[in-house]
Amino acid sequence: MSADHYFSAEPAVPETREQIEFGVGGRQYALAASRGVFSSGRLDPGTAVLLRKGDLPREGGTFLDIGCGYGPITCVLAAEAPGATVYAIDVNSRARALTTENATTLGLGDRVRVLAPDEVPAEAVFDQIWSNPPTHIGKAELRELMARWLPRLAPEGVAWLVINRNLGGDSLHAWLVEQGWDVTRTASQRGFRVLKVTRKTS
Repeated sequence: MSADHYFSAEPAVPETREQIEFGVGGRQYALAASRGVFSSGRLDPGTAVLLRKGDLPREGGTFLDIGCGYGPITCVLAAEAPGATVYAIDVNSRARALTTENATTLGLGDRVRVLAPDEVPAEAVFDQIWSNPPTHIGKAELRELMARWLPRLAPEGVAWLVINRNLGGDSLHAWLVEQGWDVTRTASQRGFRVLKVTRKTS
């Protein structure tokens, strides 16, 4: 599947349903996926690394999943933190529909807000941001994406990002530092970097 499909607001490829099964934190998930959505045939390896190596929340808060796809990160965050509200954003309408369906199926729908990026309330701030961002959109576009959403972190907030080393993981790390963020590479596995991003404290 070409990158053009899952970056499109309205995927041109026909919808073909699949079920993606995976486990995180002792819980098993079975999510509906479809062609025209990122990594529709499996749990993306980068997402798997992020969910395994990031510090999953256990308490409430307001979280953001950037580029939610069919919703694996969103659903895990909402399940692991029963008091949390999770905003799930994606430009792809099919991805948003699948995330809504999957959250509802898991009984999480009342705490998941699935929106197009421009629909996020301007006043919303986030205790945590999680993302396996779309690196194939290009370096400039990826940086623009980070510049748009990372400033929405709460003062003590944290962002967890996973980036393929061969698709700019180290250069994004360096750029985020240049932009004034504290960035720690907390894990490196299967060619992916897991980055913890926070505001500078001084």
